Amino acid sequence: MQQTNTEIFWLMLTIMMTALFWVPYIINRMREQGPWPALRNPQPDTQPEAAWAKRMMKAHENAIENIAIFAPLVIIIEVQNIHSELTATLCAVYFVSRLSHFILYVMKVPFLRTVAFFIGFLCQFSLGITILNAV
Repeated sequence: MQQTNTEIFWLMLTIMMTALFWVPYIINRMREQGPWPALRNPQPDTQPEAAWAKRMMKAHENAIENIAIFAPLVIIIEVQNIHSELTATLCAVYFVSRLSHFILYVMKVPFLRTVAFFIGFLCQFSLGITILNAV
């Protein structure tokens, strides 16, 4: 069995975590609207009533937008074989920052949410600089 690189491991955890972020707000939607209406394509005017569920939807959207930046960086590191302790640590910190951002966003904690987002951004930027230095 081939060993997975640390960066790919953290990318997969981040993808799986992001893939699960929608579950609580769909459960909330089922509770508010019933199972069948909740399973239809949501219409723009069928927003959740619970404020936390609205924030969760926004946090999920933000996570998806950011994985579109993070994933290619990790794939480039893999393809170019420029793994290092730094890139592995940046990927792990990115995962934690995105999980923190999601939780803090849902809990409506503005300043710390921004700090968590900025840490994730710094990880992405540092991965990009690392790649540029290796090219």
